[in-house]
Amino acid sequence: MAEAIAFDIAGGLASKLSSLALSQIGLWWNFKDDIEDLKNTISTIKAVLLDAEEQSMTSNLVKNWLEKLKDALYDADDLLDDFSTEALRKDLLGGNKLTKEVRLFFSSSNQFVYGLKMGRQIKAIKARLTSIGSEAKMFNLVERDRLVETSFMSKKRQRTHSFAHKDEIIGREDDKAALLKLILEFQSEENVYIIPIVGFGGLGKTALAQFVYETVKDHFELRIWVCVSNIFDLKTIVENIIKSKLMMGGAKGSRIIVTTRSLKVAKITSKCQPHVLKGLSDDDAWSLFKEIAFEQISTDSPSSEFVEIGKQILERCGGVPL
Repeated sequence: MAEAIAFDIAGGLASKLSSLALSQIGLWWNFKDDIEDLKNTISTIKAVLLDAEEQSMTSNLVKNWLEKLKDALYDADDLLDDFSTEALRKDLLGGNKLTKEVRLFFSSSNQFVYGLKMGRQIKAIKARLTSIGSEAKMFNLVERDRLVETSFMSKKRQRTHSFAHKDEIIGREDDKAALLKLILEFQSEENVYIIPIVGFGGLGKTALAQFVYETVKDHFELRIWVCVSNIFDLKTIVENIIKSKLMMGGAKGSRIIVTTRSLKVAKITSKCQPHVLKGLSDDDAWSLFKEIAFEQISTDSPSSEFVEIGKQILERCGGVPL
């Protein structure tokens, strides 16, 4: 469902571009107007994405256009993460502890040069998205504010909780073992050791974290599960949640598991090498697909025709459980 993902990404980007933190970044490096222009460009494109989703079901041209748009949106999202990362470094390394090298980097001249560089990148991604957006005219797309499709396609992500049945997690045996070892066996010099799980949407990061949480919870006296909205401010999350005194004041052996789509977020939150989640194996993907797609079929095994169609669908899923 590349189109639905593109709609979500566009919405997230528009929210990031409207955030106070990014507005401050724009002021620091003198490209606030460029950020506003990019937000308007993305909002204009977002308005027709739901119609593009429907047309992509029967048009390869629209489908290919959505894939190209999604790539550009991901690049824009990465660029915004770069801005937030630099701003966070600037903020966290403030005060009297700055080294000569850091003071030089954030000197007036270097801030000016960095601002020019980032401004050029903002203009480049805006031009790219504007060009892609102009191509939408050939498809006669109309604006929509909601999805006129099945309830499954329009369903928004719900807030998560810590509970998960182990039988619901198909595959991931190596991932489970690696994370459990980091939590229960690895000896860290830090009292609180942060373990990031990284992967793009739909790979099952949250489900894996839920499984691990339930498996190890009896080993920890105090526990907490925090669900953060899809749309959040990078600086706020790192400063107010991950690096808060409450979290970082834990006893020796304390652990924090963070799930994120962004490798940059993982690197900011932890010195630990992120656990990068990959797609399911072919066998695990087929087991999951059969369980979901054929649950209402009374026979023990689906017909060969259903199997053939299912295999074709799986090739397009690319091992992504969602």
